[in-house]
Amino acid sequence: MTINVKHTAIHDVKLIEPKIFSDARGAFFESFNQNEFEEKVARGFRFVQDNHSVSTRHVLRGLHYQIERPQGKLVRVVVGEVFDVAVDLRRWSPTFGRWVGARLSAANGHQLWIPPGFAHGFVVLSDVAEFLYKATDFWFPEHERTLLWNDPDIGIDWGIDGLPLIAAKDAAGASFSSAEIY
Repeated sequence: MTINVKHTAIHDVKLIEPKIFSDARGAFFESFNQNEFEEKVARGFRFVQDNHSVSTRHVLRGLHYQIERPQGKLVRVVVGEVFDVAVDLRRWSPTFGRWVGARLSAANGHQLWIPPGFAHGFVVLSDVAEFLYKATDFWFPEHERTLLWNDPDIGIDWGIDGLPLIAAKDAAGASFSSAEIY
């Protein structure tokens, strides 16, 4: 097998560590294999869209989700490093309202599987980061929602000093207590 899968503090969110083959020429790893994903990570998902984001240090994107047609996301970094976060918005879940985070970087090659039902965001820790993700459904702007990145009821420690750079829609995100949830 070419990946090692670890459960995070939220069982359904999984950290994927690929086997990286390195030598004097550089490195190689398989970034996605549908059969292995279904066997070791999650069954029954089909990816329909790939997204690529480029951001500078301390840019925070999120916490985004689609209230209808929720997206599962398989996320990774190909340049730089980010702190990636998922917040459980599934009211029936034993981890409802909790968050989990992981450092993803080009150097470690780690990926995070975030199933549908979670708000997702990340903050850039390096000078620049290129962030890629596969989504299980298309983007529907009319269904997109934003959870407030610094809501004290959630209490995410983003691991940066000072305030991040955020978009207006992220600054205007809903508090956890008033957010639409699953």
